[in-house]
Amino acid sequence: MKRIALAIALSTALSAQAIEYNQVQASQSNVAFVYKQMGVAVDGKFKKFSSQLSFDPAKPTAAKATFDVELASVDTGAPEGDDEVASKSWFNTKAFPTARFVSASVKPLGGNRYEVAGQLSIKGKTQDVVVPATFTPNGNSGIFDGSFTIRRADFSIGEGSWAKFDIVANDVQIKFRITASGK
Repeated sequence: MKRIALAIALSTALSAQAIEYNQVQASQSNVAFVYKQMGVAVDGKFKKFSSQLSFDPAKPTAAKATFDVELASVDTGAPEGDDEVASKSWFNTKAFPTARFVSASVKPLGGNRYEVAGQLSIKGKTQDVVVPATFTPNGNSGIFDGSFTIRRADFSIGEGSWAKFDIVANDVQIKFRITASGK
């Protein structure tokens, strides 16, 4: 009887690790940002994004991810701020409606930590980025948490009189929590 219980426990553990997480649950996910304006931290988020994800914890180096963020869905906490950030000087959402991240490789760091290397494109400019992330399995779902910093000047975010960093800092921290289910 003990052998049967052990066999069931082992097969359950192995099948749990064989889940491929590929169905992003947008209602349980978020993409946010933090920047400094006149030395004060300001939080914002994006209300709309889509993604394609394929992650098997047993084969992390085979993982793939693509994220598209609708820049006009920016929420700065104030409608006039949203309009300003969507304008030509900032995101220029009429010409560049989305930002896109496409993974190129995933490096396991031990435990539930990973480094995801890829390319981030905003306003027609593309930069290589390395994104540290954690993965936490939760039943048939998994949660990916991470953050990384971009420099807005690298993507021409804030042009003209906003190109200086005296009012709005150059560094912008991007934070995300992505919940995905699998089978």
